[in-house]
Amino acid sequence: MSAPMFKPLVEAVQGLKSLVVGLKITGREFAKPQRTVHYPRQVVGEAALKGYRGHIELVPLEDEAQTPRCIACMQCERICPSNCILIKVEKPAKTAQPAEKTVELDAVTPKTKRTEAMPKEGGRKKVTSFHLDYTLCSLCGLCVQVCPVSSLRHSENLYLAGPSREAFHVDLLARLRSQPQPPAPGEGPRGGGKPEKLAPRKSFVNKDAQGGEGV
Repeated sequence: MSAPMFKPLVEAVQGLKSLVVGLKITGREFAKPQRTVHYPRQVVGEAALKGYRGHIELVPLEDEAQTPRCIACMQCERICPSNCILIKVEKPAKTAQPAEKTVELDAVTPKTKRTEAMPKEGGRKKVTSFHLDYTLCSLCGLCVQVCPVSSLRHSENLYLAGPSREAFHVDLLARLRSQPQPPAPGEGPRGGGKPEKLAPRKSFVNKDAQGGEGV
């Protein structure tokens, strides 16, 4: 009869022991430095974003910041396993060429012919739209790897958010062209040969500590 009497006491002791163990773990973790960023009062610094793989974006030319490197080969669209890339291309206008005096380009396939007046290389295809459905993207990176001219890369856009699915349908070409173009050499803010180098953004800045209020 003594065992049933002491059973509630044993259960209480076991519960108290579990509580002490849990509080011990909680106290140890509470004393460690915080790794959580309290957004929007704090932001992640550029150093912490190194290696972060966000949605893909177009890489511009070195001399034209709003023109992508893309050559419209369509390899990224074909290799995408999620079918989240849709590219629209404008082909160059064909010019009328004389039909006489054709020469064979390939002895194996004699049907491939061109006229002597026809140039060897036509105009370059132009990308008019580069649509990304980010709701389907798995961030596998195959499109970045297959691009022959390194026209794609993973962005560092960490704070992408939207009220609907349509907000994650992005035209990467329009996004590239909407970015501010850097000043030309000699037109910098101080009139020097190079544009002024901006100071790096401070990481983990707490606005409350500076007297400001969080949004």
